[in-house]
Amino acid sequence: MDAPNINIGFIGAGNMAEAIIGAMLKTDSAKSEIIFASDVSEDRIKFLEKKYQIKGTGSNAELFDQCSIIVLSVKPQQMRDVLNEIVTKKDFSIKERKLVISIAAGITIQKLEDILYTQLDEASRAMLPIIRVMPNTPALVLSGMSGMASNENADEFDIATAENILKSMGDVIVFDEASLDAVTAVSGSGPAYVFYFAESMIDAGIKLGLDPKDAVFLATRTFNGAVKLLEETGEAADVLRKKVTSPGGTTEAALKVMEEAQVKDSIIDAVFAAAKRSKELS
Repeated sequence: MDAPNINIGFIGAGNMAEAIIGAMLKTDSAKSEIIFASDVSEDRIKFLEKKYQIKGTGSNAELFDQCSIIVLSVKPQQMRDVLNEIVTKKDFSIKERKLVISIAAGITIQKLEDILYTQLDEASRAMLPIIRVMPNTPALVLSGMSGMASNENADEFDIATAENILKSMGDVIVFDEASLDAVTAVSGSGPAYVFYFAESMIDAGIKLGLDPKDAVFLATRTFNGAVKLLEETGEAADVLRKKVTSPGGTTEAALKVMEEAQVKDSIIDAVFAAAKRSKELS
């Protein structure tokens, strides 16, 4: 992203925007002088300017004009007002190619097109490709998982550009947009499922007499180790589970309780509920 005239602007400077900015700088994917941010909070902009040496502005329309890559990182309920502020500007036009990347949950590409493309002719729309992304919170520690989908105006370079930004904070997979509800349910909401299970293990350890700090450490290291096994051995989760489960042993006793309580079915139902809600929000 060191090409001339490339500026990256973040409309909305919340936690996820900061995560992406921090990741790009930490991995040398971009220099601070090409990063801009706008936000309704002056204090938030001043904080980011001081911490990351980026350039802040209070004007979304000004940022849109200045940048060739625009990351829409506002809350979903604010998206329409923010985009209307840009497109209703008297001299709104697309004279040079710009890439729009949205990380707002539940905002479809069609919704973005309906606002951004309304006043543009076909040639101008072709110069304003849109990519929709579903990131997750482990991006805050450079361990994110993002799913992304693009509209028909995005070419291979646009997709590669978005991938490079997202890879600075973790992994990314390109999907058709129809799959993003499933992505949201599995990886977008997924960290909360893991935290919920960890919370349960920690509570159980404490009730069994462990010091709370020890219970947290045991659960955390167990999750880390199990994930590492899953990643590095290449073996399926059910195969690894069976390897841990000795007949008549402690693990079998625990899993029997989970099976009787239909924990696996409940988790699957929960993921389906998240996917359904994602579709409703879209």
